[in-house]
This record gives sequence, structure tokens and C-alpha cells, in this order.
Amino acid sequence: MRTARIVPLVVATALFMENTDSTVLATSLPAIAADMGEDPIALKLALTSYLVSLAIFIPISGWAADRYGARTVFRWALAVFMAGSLACAASHSLGWFVAARFLQGMGGAMMVPVGRLVLLRSVPKGELVQALATLTIPALVGPVIGPPLGGFITTALHWRWIFFINLPIGLAGILLATRYFQDIKEEARPPLDLVGFVLSGTGLASLMLGLASSGRHLLPEAVSWACTGAGLVLCGLYLAHGRRVEHPVIRLDLLRYPTFRAAVLGGSLFRIGTGAIPFLLPLMLQLGFGLDALHSGLITFAAAAGALFMKTIAARILRAFGFRAVLTLNAVVAAALLAVNGLFTAATPHALIVAVLLVGGCFRSLQFTAVNAIAYADVDPRDMSAATSLASVAQQLSLSIGVAFGAFALQSAAEWHGRTEIRAEDFWPAFLAVAFVSGLSTLSFRRLAPEAGAEVSGHRIVQAKPAADAT
Repeated sequence: MRTARIVPLVVATALFMENTDSTVLATSLPAIAADMGEDPIALKLALTSYLVSLAIFIPISGWAADRYGARTVFRWALAVFMAGSLACAASHSLGWFVAARFLQGMGGAMMVPVGRLVLLRSVPKGELVQALATLTIPALVGPVIGPPLGGFITTALHWRWIFFINLPIGLAGILLATRYFQDIKEEARPPLDLVGFVLSGTGLASLMLGLASSGRHLLPEAVSWACTGAGLVLCGLYLAHGRRVEHPVIRLDLLRYPTFRAAVLGGSLFRIGTGAIPFLLPLMLQLGFGLDALHSGLITFAAAAGALFMKTIAARILRAFGFRAVLTLNAVVAAALLAVNGLFTAATPHALIVAVLLVGGCFRSLQFTAVNAIAYADVDPRDMSAATSLASVAQQLSLSIGVAFGAFALQSAAEWHGRTEIRAEDFWPAFLAVAFVSGLSTLSFRRLAPEAGAEVSGHRIVQAKPAADAT
């Protein structure tokens, strides 16, 4: 019981730092863009470069933990993330800022997946849902305080100060990991698939860079298309390579587990839609409605507050209804609430916006809790390192696609009206597009068996009595 309580809290320091950083940054993007003399949409590269870095280095996070020890890798990852934060604070151009965010991503690629791996290896399956909820409750405090904190710092001080928040949190994480983490290693570990790492890393990086730089931001349009094409080719080469080698860096064979497959495929679709929210919502409130960063942050924090509340009752909901029922219905409801964001106007009462965001945050939080828990319900303990790596890659890749897709939908809406500047009326098509993609995830979850993940959720299927017994 002591392990089930303490380990999630230690891992939560990494999630808290990562989530606080992303939400503070999202609120401050318009101010950063103005200070650097850039179009705010171009700052999507700062969000995407971080996610690209995660997608590149997450595949080797499990191998690194097995090779060098989970505690060692976790502490070094926190240190690299802190160094990236200092580089962000010193940035004076878009290129420098994007590179600094990439460095941050190198740390994030190791600290969260390795921390989750320690959790999965330390907690019994029957306590997994509660342990994941314990992990994410402190971590969700970051998104709650992040938007108003980022708005206050940007308005009252300067946006550079937002990156110094990470330093004391990172130091606390290093000290806690030193005290409470076991330096877990695997004695029988496969060799690193270096060719696969190069193919997957360069392929994912090229693909995401091409998608994120479309629209003539940072790179010419022809270069963006070339990066996208090269990324697709390299990812295809990795798929062929992965079938030939015995120990590929990304093990796609793990998709043979039905619960893991549903979590990866359905979860990716859901995250593509929700991944656009941190990009679209602050832009709509600030560029579309004319709010300053502080007032924008005081509104957007409501979604995280709803998510924080849902974590306290998610385990009971899953125990009562089971994974398939919750994931299938909840995906539709969460997508519908995401689409409602596009109906907001400058005249919409702020209290109503906060209420919608609060409820939407509840349903999205329930979906993420269920997806993260069922993903490992049937995975063999020997495959846990590879499973966490693959799931984390899919998660970050889908979030990156979400940012790029949301920006593309927003730009397309403006260009449809024959202009390049973004206006308030351009946001509803973007929200509708990303909500549609999230809603499609329900198709993956419907294929789950009614009893899927019962060992994890504690849900019991009541079997109907045979006709002969009813008499």
C-alpha cells in the first residue's frame, strides 16, 4: 500500500512540471509571438517541436531504463528538462525557441514514460486504476494553476519568467526519486535497435516538422511538403524493418492485445481532437475575443479543474459500468462538448464558457483515465517496457498531429474567406473538425469485449440465467 501511494506522487512531479509548462506556455503564446515579431500561428512550431522530440526519444526510454536503471534515467531526464526550460527563457527568435523546446522534449521523453514504467512494475493490477488516479491528481494541479499563472506572469512581468517555474519542481523530483525510487533494471535486456531508432526517429521528426511548418511558417511550402513525404517514406521503411528484426525499437506486435490495440488506436484518434484545445482555445479568447492573457487563463483553467474532480470518482465509474461502455459513450459526449467550444462568441457570458469547459474537462479526464488503464490490462509484465514506449509514442504523436490539424483547420477557415488574418468566426470550423476526429474513436472502443479490463476496473459482468433455470 505504501508503494501504491508514494511512487505515483513521485512520478507526479514530472507530470506536474510538464503539464504546468505546457498550459502556461499555451496561455502566453500570443505575447511570445508579439515579442518575437512572429505570427501567433507560427508558434505552433514551439508546441509541435516538443512533441516531435518526445516521439523521437520515447521509443528508447524503456530500453534506457532497463540498461541504466529507472531511477538514474528519471533523474537525468528531469535535469535535461530543466536545462531546456532555461534555454527557452533565453530565446530571442523563433528558431532558438523551437530548438529549446526540442531540448525540453528530450527530457520529457524519458521522465514521464520511465516514471510510469516504475509505477506499472510496482503496483498490482487490481490497484492500477487508483494508482493512476493518484498519479494524475497532483499532476492536474499544473493545468489548473497554469493558465491563470501564465496569464499573470505574462501580463504583470514578462513571459520569460514562466520557464523558471520548472526549476524548483524539477529539483524536488530529483530529491524524491533519489529517496523513494528503486533503480529497477532488467538483466535480460535485448540490444538497442539502432537502425530502427534512426528510421523511426527521423521519420517521425520529418513528418511532424512537415505538418507543423505548413503554411509558410519557418520553412518554405515546398520544404514542408518534402519533409512530410520523407517522413512517410522513412516511417514505411521502419515498418518493413520492424518485421525483420527480432527486437525492434517500437514493437508493433504488441497490438495483438485487443485492449492495448483499442487504447492505442482509439486513444490516438481521441487525442488528435483534444490535442488542439491548448492551441485553439487561448487563441480564440485572445485574438478572437480580445481578452488579455490573464483573463484568458482565468477562463481556460476550468477544463483542468473539471479533470481534477473527475479523477476522484473515475475508478468508481469504471467499476460500475466497465471499460467498453464508458469508453464508447464517453467519447461521443466529450467530442460533442469539444464542438460546443466553437459556438462561443465575444458576447457569450464568461460564466457559461467556464461551465462548458468544466464539464468538458470532466468527460475528457474520464476518457484518458480509462484509456491509460485498459492499455496495460492484458500486457505481459515482460512486455511492459515496450508497451509503455509504444503507447507513449502514439500519445505524443497524436497530440502533435492535433496541434497541426487544429492550426490547419483554422488557417483554412480564414483562407476560405479570402484573408490571412485570423478572426473570431474562423474558430468554429476548426473546433468542429477536431471534435469530429475525437468522436471517431468510439468505433475502436466498440470492438472491445464487454468484460475487457475487468481485472483492472473491478467491473463484474452479470450473466443472464439460462431459460431452463428461470422456471
